[in-house]
Amino acid sequence: MTIEDRLIFLISKVCQKLIINLQKAFSKSGIEVTPIQVMLLFFLQKNDGSSLTQISQGLMLENPTITGLIDRLEKSGYVKRSDHPNDRRVYLVNITEKGNRVAKKALPIIKKLNEQIKEGYSKEEIENFKKVLFGTFNKF
Repeated sequence: MTIEDRLIFLISKVCQKLIINLQKAFSKSGIEVTPIQVMLLFFLQKNDGSSLTQISQGLMLENPTITGLIDRLEKSGYVKRSDHPNDRRVYLVNITEKGNRVAKKALPIIKKLNEQIKEGYSKEEIENFKKVLFGTFNKF
């Protein structure tokens, strides 16, 4: 089996390289959160006051993963939890002003990397690539 046929290996290496590049770019810009924490902040910018389940569904991550992310972000002052007005078992997560500032600072970095990924490929190739990624995600 050649390296080109080792899809799991290639996908994991691409993910690893993207995360490393994002972390380096964040660090250079003074952003002290991880790429996945930034994704949660982006989600809350559009869906402030979401429940754990809503965040989990929106980011396609498991609840325990989201809980850990929220714990760390809350400890650093990027988000805050509040009680749900109608359900004692649920808490809501709000982005703070500090969280908004970091998300706004991270957005151009994310956009730039996203554009770099697309460079050299046609729109059709990008659409096919997204189709493969979503199809693979949905299989598992």
